[in-house]
Amino acid sequence: MNITLEKVDELNAVVKITVEKPDYEEKVESALKQQRRNAQLKGFRPGMAPMGLIRKMYGKAVLIEELNNIVSKKLSDYITEEKLDILGDPLPQETDIDEFDNMADFTFSFDLGLTPQFEPQFTKKIKIPYYIITPDQKMKDGFIENHRRRHGEFAENEIVGEQSMIRGTAIAVNDANEPAEDGIRAENVSLLLSMVDDETEKNLFLGRKAGETVIFDIRKTLKNDTEIASFLKINKEDVADVAGNFAMDISSISTFEPAALDAEFFRKVYGGDADMTESEFMKKVEEEIAGNLRNESDYRFRIDAIDYAVEKTKFDLPEEFLKRWLLAANKNLTAEQIEKEFDSFRKDMKWQLIRNRLASANEIKVSEEDLMQEAMTITRNQFMQYGLYYATDEQVAGYARELLKKEEEARKLADRVLDTKVTDFIRDNVKLDEKKVSSEQFNKLFEEKK
Repeated sequence: MNITLEKVDELNAVVKITVEKPDYEEKVESALKQQRRNAQLKGFRPGMAPMGLIRKMYGKAVLIEELNNIVSKKLSDYITEEKLDILGDPLPQETDIDEFDNMADFTFSFDLGLTPQFEPQFTKKIKIPYYIITPDQKMKDGFIENHRRRHGEFAENEIVGEQSMIRGTAIAVNDANEPAEDGIRAENVSLLLSMVDDETEKNLFLGRKAGETVIFDIRKTLKNDTEIASFLKINKEDVADVAGNFAMDISSISTFEPAALDAEFFRKVYGGDADMTESEFMKKVEEEIAGNLRNESDYRFRIDAIDYAVEKTKFDLPEEFLKRWLLAANKNLTAEQIEKEFDSFRKDMKWQLIRNRLASANEIKVSEEDLMQEAMTITRNQFMQYGLYYATDEQVAGYARELLKKEEEARKLADRVLDTKVTDFIRDNVKLDEKKVSSEQFNKLFEEKK
């Protein structure tokens, strides 16, 4: 077997692999013998068909399969051994299948897109905008309301309302609404009624009192296996067969109430032993808002830093190769669609190359702890969108772990964390052109970006 690399230009190359008869002959013969043992052909006992007939019927297909296996492994090993820095995947040049009939040696050619050579430069001579947002009263009021909800408590109620937290015992029941034999029984379960989307099921609980029993359909009441497992206090793996009606014996009813603006609330938010005045509390709020706004400013900086990096770091890509690769890798896309979206793809590809080069040169890495922290941040934000300000760290961590089990989601999170770390590195190594703006002016920056 022989393999060679031919450089077309700085961004394109062709790998040629020549496979000779001794490289594949033994494997092909072994595969044909196995085919003969398995073949059931009319007029012949199983495994007794003439080898010549087997070779005529299956020889080309077996040969092609074995050649593909040999070439794929050799190509992968060669790219690794030669440390070829490629974009996308190798693209095979077309081979005439009829040539397989009368040849002993075969040559396969693959087009490669090569990663361009460049060195991104970020120094204090470079200026990138950094927007400092000044908070308004509406923002302060919303921030205080979030704290009130986060430190609020459940107060006991007599009857179930739209926002009630219902606690009690859940028992699987049969068609006669009697406890099912060997059915699930879960003590001290809790159900937040505002999270029930099915109006029919929700109405079963509304207006009920402690001591009453409600029969409900668990699959209609709870959204998914994760919620059912949490509600019944069982492993998610054991939820698949859980269905049908459950009886819930209501033991208590409570409703979440935001915390009052008093000294106790001030201590809960910012700590300390001494009583804090309202003016002191407001000063702390303003400091915390400033910290959160810095996060918004940093987010905007990342956008501007990426734009600057892509625009100012000059290098070309093997664009025609990449268009062919995108078409081969995405069967649902047409050449016209790829052409239309290629400007966006080019920008993303260039940023990924710049980002990865900076990360490698400066030992910037994403740890499991980084991923978990990012997953928890996203999960908590989602909880807050649903008004669940009182979710515990344990609950948030549980959902975050479920999110990280999804390979595609974990990959996206890793990309996001690496983007953040690299743009933070850029921020620390350039001159920030600070500009003070209102919240409204800041939001308009994103409208202008569209």
